[in-house]
Amino acid sequence: MRAVVIDEFGPVENHQLKEINKPKPGEGEVLIDVVAIGVNFPDTLMMQGLYQTKPQRPFTPGRDIAGTVTEVGSGVVEFSPGDRVVAIVPWGGYAEFAVAPVARCFSLPDHVDYETAAGMITTYMTAWVALMERGAYNVGEKVLVLGASGGVGLAAIQIIKAKGGVAVGGSLSAASRKVVTENGADAVIDLARGDPKESLRAQVFEAVGEDGVDICLDPVGGQYFDAALRALSFAGRIVVIGFVDGIPTARPNYFNVKNLTMAGMALDLHFRFKPEVINKAISDIFLMYKEKSISPVITSVVALDKWKDAVTQIGKGKSAGKIVLSTSRE
Repeated sequence: MRAVVIDEFGPVENHQLKEINKPKPGEGEVLIDVVAIGVNFPDTLMMQGLYQTKPQRPFTPGRDIAGTVTEVGSGVVEFSPGDRVVAIVPWGGYAEFAVAPVARCFSLPDHVDYETAAGMITTYMTAWVALMERGAYNVGEKVLVLGASGGVGLAAIQIIKAKGGVAVGGSLSAASRKVVTENGADAVIDLARGDPKESLRAQVFEAVGEDGVDICLDPVGGQYFDAALRALSFAGRIVVIGFVDGIPTARPNYFNVKNLTMAGMALDLHFRFKPEVINKAISDIFLMYKEKSISPVITSVVALDKWKDAVTQIGKGKSAGKIVLSTSRE
């Protein structure tokens, strides 16, 4: 089978698509004939050895896969060969066949195609858990989403609106802000306008009033984290998802002034510690998709052998929404 192989950590151009042996499912695992693969920003970090998880080399990157079960390991009763599934694997997804633990594999409803499933699974799960679980969202609350034109950001905007909230999206360019507006944001702020510490708060107050927003979902970090704290309401919550702009330093006095709360967000930990949250999230996401209250933004579907182009675009933040790889073997 073909798979992207990382022999040693390094930039995208160092890695190759190779012929390797097909994996075998172990106890509690299934083997998936992969049709579609979602490309995520953390994939680019893992290839370079910059992600918090550093697999033993050689390894195959990629976490979002959709396809058909072809073989099950011992003890597996949840799935059978021929079942349509989508899975979030720790790594191993950029391949024609991949092994997935049963706990990370979900039956794919008939109304969800493979490309959509692979393109939405991590982004919508991350946005849902960040908002509903870590952010403790209540109906009608005002939510600021930084990096709103990215995969997680657009998913968050759509979920906020589906849940009856007020969505404020922050993005750097006019083109990306247009995409955020088209995906239902009630207001959009310009993250590139002036000093973020003053400009972000002023724009948020203008959009929703001087009480500020109840929740901020932050996949950006850096200077925008500090700026977002100033735009939160009393007892506001900020959910830390990522650090595209760098890791900020949180000053405790900021949190005392308005009784603020900061929550970390690592989706993979929920598979281990709160699987019931994962199951609730995936069921709700598929339901919202069926009801057309969310609509995944997949900008392109490209062949697996063009994976370097896709990963480079995602790594440089050049894609609004998601890129999906196709093995072209359905």
